[in-house]
Amino acid sequence: MTSGPFSGGFRHDQGGALDPAQPARDEASLTGTALGKLTSTSVSPVAAGAEILLLPLLTVGLGFLLNPGDPLCVNASFPWSWFAPIILALRYGPLAGLGGAGILLGAWLLLNVGHYDAFPKLYFLGGLILVMLVGEFSSLWLARTRRAETVQIYLDQRLEHLTRQYYLLRLSHDRLEQDLISRPMSMRDALLTLRGLGNNRDDAHGAQTLLRLLAQYCQLESASLYRVVDEQVSGQPLASIGSTGALVADDPMIEQALRSQALCHITQVQAEQQAQTRYLIAAPLINLNNDVYGLLTVEELPFFSLQDETLQTINLLLGYYTDGLAVHALAEPVCRELPTCPPEFAFEAQRLWHLRRSTGIGSIVVALELLPRAVDADLPVQLMRMKRALDEHWLCAGPEKMVLATMMPLGDASTAEGYLARLEAWAKQKSAGSLAELGVFPHILPLQADAPLSVLKRIQELADG
Repeated sequence: MTSGPFSGGFRHDQGGALDPAQPARDEASLTGTALGKLTSTSVSPVAAGAEILLLPLLTVGLGFLLNPGDPLCVNASFPWSWFAPIILALRYGPLAGLGGAGILLGAWLLLNVGHYDAFPKLYFLGGLILVMLVGEFSSLWLARTRRAETVQIYLDQRLEHLTRQYYLLRLSHDRLEQDLISRPMSMRDALLTLRGLGNNRDDAHGAQTLLRLLAQYCQLESASLYRVVDEQVSGQPLASIGSTGALVADDPMIEQALRSQALCHITQVQAEQQAQTRYLIAAPLINLNNDVYGLLTVEELPFFSLQDETLQTINLLLGYYTDGLAVHALAEPVCRELPTCPPEFAFEAQRLWHLRRSTGIGSIVVALELLPRAVDADLPVQLMRMKRALDEHWLCAGPEKMVLATMMPLGDASTAEGYLARLEAWAKQKSAGSLAELGVFPHILPLQADAPLSVLKRIQELADG
């Protein structure tokens, strides 16, 4: 188990980890140097204008100090005064260079009043051509630099975003790893374990198994399971985990749970009763016949585990367990209407319908219509071998064809589509054809909030039609 990814913030100095603040620090260190300040163009227009005005004047002033007879170096071996417009052109582009050249021109006119006939045409023409060339290259590279800076800013933002996403993913991975350690089985494995445990009302082993699963999935630390007979809670627990005390039958939470016949937790009781109750959760075990079989009391639970997902999981496991207490009674109405329906399939349909109404978690039935050529090829038996652990099959035979109904607990349309895709791959591997070419036509029948008898009758109608 790794340590929390946010323990050291986003910065990590070991192992070459990324630091989102590094690009900003590099840019700040560059612009903080003298060269960086010289090459930076992010100055105000007033400062740029002052620089365009003062740099040529400074050049003329230095010319007066060093060579008073020819301050602009018109007759010198090298025109040193043109360095000012060239620097301005390199820094700000050709317009700034032309501005500096104009100041040099004005300075010459002021220094040579009455001698305009001696105007140095080649001196200024060559200087202007040089300034324009330098300014053009400066504009080109400034544009490229701005594009590169824009791309760099975008890449820095993307790097910072990806770094944050990486640490969030790392945190999520740690949470999933913790959940996997505390919850090593899937929900389907839990339901498969509970299947058949409730066939015997006096089976204390089943109650202990139920509590063990609740402790794994809901992180219960201290809980007990009591039998309820004639609306009276037995004082002796069927099973318990952790350090539990004696039952307080007149506890306000227990009274509210039995009165409402629904799960009750600490935040639902009144404020003045929260100090009186000893329990965090009280949940009655009610089967499909609305018979109260038992009562679950939870005394200790981690703070962050008291949430909607935990309460829904408790309801789901309790409901699945208690529904198994009345298999034959629940399957009898369906079997009376549909004698060919297996009792296990009818009971599972009733139980999943009850879970759909109480928890909102639906299930789905995939009915495979098998034409005579598919029946002759012994496809029903081969398809039944591909069932999953929790699935239930009903092979409904009609006058001319068969329907293989597969009930998928806790499944939805995507579950059915994945199952059919697996069958299509199997059919292609078996005969290089599709299910339709083999004479198999699927129908997806979701278990809605209505009674499941209508769905089961639809399966019978497919077989008879």
